[in-house]
Amino acid sequence: MMMSTVHRYHHPPPLPRPSLSRREVEVLRTWFACDSKSQAGARLNVSVGTINTHLGRIRAKYSAVGRAAPTKASLVARALQDGIVDIEEL
Repeated sequence: MMMSTVHRYHHPPPLPRPSLSRREVEVLRTWFACDSKSQAGARLNVSVGTINTHLGRIRAKYSAVGRAAPTKASLVARALQDGIVDIEEL
């Protein structure tokens, strides 16, 4: 006797998202588009220290929602997951 199986696809719950400011998103996207923090700073007319400050705050916000992002690669992954950047932009 063959039994019919009903497949139910459960979508995982949405990932908790940190509340990034517009400027933090701008810094993140610019850094992804550049080869270095100094190049990102030059594009945004800010120092590397300011870039580092923004990135530190972004990382802290991701950690606070349980999605640590200690490396550039992990920040790229979070940005992709959250729709901050598209793969074509990288």
